[in-house]
Parts: sequence; C-alpha cells; structure tokens
Amino acid sequence: MHWIDPESLPETQGVVTRFLLNPHGEVDGIVLGSRQQRQVHFPPHLSRQITRHVTIGDQVRVRGVKPRGADVIAAVSLVTKSGRIILDNGPHDDAGKHQKPDVVHSAMEACGQVALSLFGPKGELRGALLADGTSLRMPPHAAAELASYLTPGVHIQAWGHGISNRHGRTIEVDEIAELVDAPG
Repeated sequence: MHWIDPESLPETQGVVTRFLLNPHGEVDGIVLGSRQQRQVHFPPHLSRQITRHVTIGDQVRVRGVKPRGADVIAAVSLVTKSGRIILDNGPHDDAGKHQKPDVVHSAMEACGQVALSLFGPKGELRGALLADGTSLRMPPHAAAELASYLTPGVHIQAWGHGISNRHGRTIEVDEIAELVDAPG
C-alpha cells in the first residue's frame, strides 16, 4: 500500500501477543492484546523487518485501514517500541519481486478452541487462530463456507499440512470438524 499516506490513517496501539504465519512460514500478521484481541495484517515482504524489530510483549503503534465487517487492520505502517517506522512501500521497493521461501510442509493436526477469526487485508475470512496459537488457514471461498467453524468459542479439530518455526505454527486445512463434546 505504498500510495497511502500513513499519517492520514487512524492509529491503533497494543501489545504484541502473537505472530501469525502464512502457509510459507512467513510472518504476515500480529495479534494485539490478550483479552480484546485484534489482528493486524501486513504483507509477507515485511516479515523480515517485523521479526527483526518486534518481539512478543512489545508495545507497537499501527496505522492502517479497517475493512468493513472484519476485525482486522491492514497495516500501512508500524512503529516499534524503539520508534523505528516500518512502512509498506510495496513488494517492489528495493529488491524486486518478493520471493516466497522454499519450505517443506508436514502433515499436521490441531485441536482446540477458536480464539480469533483470521482475515485477509480486504476483510475476507481466511481461517482461525486457536487458543494454543496455531493458525488455521484456507482459501477465502472455503473459509466462507466453513465460517461457523471459524468463530471464536467453537471447539474444532483440523487436519492438513503445515509448518512450524520459532514464530509460530500454521496449518493449511484439508479437513475440519467441530468437537461437540468439547469442554465449554
């Protein structure tokens, strides 16, 4: 979003409680707050800058746009606790086209309570964050059909292929089921 002046956008502040991984193992978002959680999405070409200058527990300030009907901020700029400004100048700013990392996905499963629905930058439902920190990801058309499974408070089990690294764990969901006998 290199064409938007971040100073013209509203500012959101909060403490970083989680990193969110995309299916390539790159950080493409953070969660602010613990009680009242809010997803902040940013493009994966900012992953290295974010993980180099932001850690869990840091207070950050974010300027971005909020799509209708989704509790997500699509970040245009982020200011770290040290005052460093990380600005989205687009993927072609310095190094040319963003290269997705070459990663190996493993069969994975996860079980737990949905803590937060996850959205793309335009507000499209894309998955869920479980209470244990696992991100469940799927294409928007599949997520729209499975929206009742991706709602906070629902207990689910999911199977698919994913990746785990020092920043988190994410699964591209192949199958999902609601756990009707889950504690609640």
